[in-house]
Amino acid sequence: MKRSTYENVFVTVGTTQFEDLINTVTAEPVVAQLRRMGCRKLMLQVGRGKHPALAKSMCGPDIEVRFYDLKSSIAEDIRQADLVISHAGAGSCIEVLGAEKPLVVVVNERLMDNHQTELAEQLSKEGYLLYCTPTTLATTLEGSDFGQLKQFPPGS
Repeated sequence: MKRSTYENVFVTVGTTQFEDLINTVTAEPVVAQLRRMGCRKLMLQVGRGKHPALAKSMCGPDIEVRFYDLKSSIAEDIRQADLVISHAGAGSCIEVLGAEKPLVVVVNERLMDNHQTELAEQLSKEGYLLYCTPTTLATTLEGSDFGQLKQFPPGS
């Protein structure tokens, strides 16, 4: 999973809304880090959340920003991505890991009884993904060596 640049970055929040993730990924600290990583295209699946109206201007002319609410399958977006930033839903995590894409899981701290945190912690501990919160996303991206992530076993 080692790459020198991550030109195509896909962000997914699943079928719900996760405004903190969308707002964070389109804010200057994360945008600046994505730019340093070689990002040229940022695809945002915003679920039931608000459309990031300022995202295009915040990301500048060098990063193409596109977004949509929901679609029947995000498999093609995952396939085209060099890096996926996702909410911590089990289905999304397994789909991305099965596609052998580097994955950063962002845990929604606002959820009560957050079982998603447990899943993210365990998969990170096993070396399959990195996880963080919205407030630590920029530093997680900055200090990450995606080449160290293990390939998820097929059929897991």
